Amino acid sequence: MSVMMAILAAAGTHGQEAQTGRPVRVTSIGFSSRPLERILALVEQEGARGTDLIILPEACTGQEHPETLDGPTITSMCRLAKAHRTYIICPIDRQDGPRRLNTAVLVDREGKVACTYDKVFPFWSEFDLKPPVDVGDEVPVFQADFGRLGMAICFDANYPEVWQRLADQGAELVAWSSAYSAGTSLQAHAINHHYYVVSSTWRADCLIYDLTGECLRYERKEDVNITRVALDLDRCIFHDDFNIPKRDKLLREHADEVEQDKRLEREAWFVLRARRPGVSARALAQEYGLEELRDYIARSRFQIDQKRRWSFREKVGREQDSALQQRFRSVAGGLPEVEVVDP
Repeated sequence: MSVMMAILAAAGTHGQEAQTGRPVRVTSIGFSSRPLERILALVEQEGARGTDLIILPEACTGQEHPETLDGPTITSMCRLAKAHRTYIICPIDRQDGPRRLNTAVLVDREGKVACTYDKVFPFWSEFDLKPPVDVGDEVPVFQADFGRLGMAICFDANYPEVWQRLADQGAELVAWSSAYSAGTSLQAHAINHHYYVVSSTWRADCLIYDLTGECLRYERKEDVNITRVALDLDRCIFHDDFNIPKRDKLLREHADEVEQDKRLEREAWFVLRARRPGVSARALAQEYGLEELRDYIARSRFQIDQKRRWSFREKVGREQDSALQQRFRSVAGGLPEVEVVDP
């Protein structure tokens, strides 16, 4: 059994009947900072409804009192995740020894901490906290039973390298917890990297972007927003280049199993999806030799760089770093003096 088919089989083992594709039920709960008891009540409510992943906003209990992973917030989330057999992303202001970090904590269906992501680009006001928030230096992608899950937080929306790293590790879904909404900044990352993006914010809103970059949904409420969506992680996107004859053969020979879900003429992209349970469009596409869009772009970059005998991306990165050092070298501490305004 292929890895893709194994994941597809596992996706139907959590109290659901066999479903078409590889659907993951995602629940985004958006609200401003509030006491833990009120947050737990919302998570309890949504967990009881049945979901695969609950996403909460950035530092959901506030940044007044940092907690460890065995503190009351994560301990309570672990209990609820296990009780309802769901994953929970709970961002907290985290104390890790001497370090203070803005961390998105992923709890798995067994009620265990499965992964943590420490915000790589904290917002300016976080450096004024006592002690200040430290910077993260890793961008992990976690293999959940439904697919590959990545996380990012708030100000990270402005830094393409975070989102590129998620793509490089095969993220299929990125959960973005935040204080603000970001809007088309998130859309740009979905377009460039072809994963789903789902947000949860202090603004009590939620944005969902497709792997094509299309905005699938925007919802906002005055106090608490709850958005529920099912996303098919088996859907896959391709460029026309070198793929059309293979696509046509696949669709001809498996017309009752796979279909073209979307065709984007101007971009020269197309999306495939499964038509019935037990079929993986992605696995069949691989069998027929189709190359997914993200892989096509990455391979093309690598092979064209081989022709020039050096990496264009690395060269540009070095030159950009040098230019920034020149630009900001006169600023005290290496940081520009700006008026800090909370999002």
